[in-house]
Amino acid sequence: MAAPLGRVFEDVLMADARAVEARLDALLPAIFGNRLRAAMRYAILGQGKRLRPFFVLESSRLHDVNDTLALNVACALECVHCYSLVHDDLPAMDNDNLRRGQPTTHRKFDEATAILAGDALLTFAFEILSAANAPVGVFGSLAKASGPDGMVGGQMLDIEAETGNFSSLAEISNMQQKKTGALFAFACTAGAVLAKADAAPLQLYAEKVGLAFQITDDVLDVESDASILGKATGKDSGRGKATFVDFLGLGAAKAESEKRVEEAIAALSPYGTQAGVLSQAARFMITRRK
Repeated sequence: MAAPLGRVFEDVLMADARAVEARLDALLPAIFGNRLRAAMRYAILGQGKRLRPFFVLESSRLHDVNDTLALNVACALECVHCYSLVHDDLPAMDNDNLRRGQPTTHRKFDEATAILAGDALLTFAFEILSAANAPVGVFGSLAKASGPDGMVGGQMLDIEAETGNFSSLAEISNMQQKKTGALFAFACTAGAVLAKADAAPLQLYAEKVGLAFQITDDVLDVESDASILGKATGKDSGRGKATFVDFLGLGAAKAESEKRVEEAIAALSPYGTQAGVLSQAARFMITRRK
């Protein structure tokens, strides 16, 4: 169904989050006494803005993609995203105790259960796509965005940076384009891929939005506090990681994120007023507080 005009981003985001939450709850029902299922549900339900699913759903509306198919693809992506958070929080990775204002999965359960819950969410994502009869291209796109050339590869670069650090802004941009940007790119282009339409404008939009999101994350890590973010702050500098703020300075980093947002909005010009909510979403990247 085509997206009606005059919608407000915050309202759409909240409505999409509710729809994704309900669908995930139905796809992953509780099983009494099943510790793995309990950990999976803990990791994926009840928290988060659901930004990546929102982009899947909005790009699908832009291309008149079937609502049920789009929702299932959005849920599959959220499974991948939440698996990555569970694993990122582990002691061997970022060693975080707090995620979205509550204990991380390995703190709530234990490390072994958290590892397996993450593994299960990753593989469950592709089970969802299969059950929804998603096009083969979607399987490949999500796998690539999640794997060694995408999110996992970016995470490896991030870990290596703790000892070698980044020597240039280009290096940190490359790392973030993989670690954060790859899933954003999948989300933003999903509608075009499902409709077998030209994804180039949304690909460019995604690249700019992903960078704006990560730069803002680095700014919030400096300016915000755990009570607002729902996770620890200042951890990147504490682990010796270089960030956009380190390379650019706080003021210039904010200016850079604003520039990327304007570029993202410009990339939407082929869609005209139908892309109004995506334009609002781009601006949210730099105005959010968590």
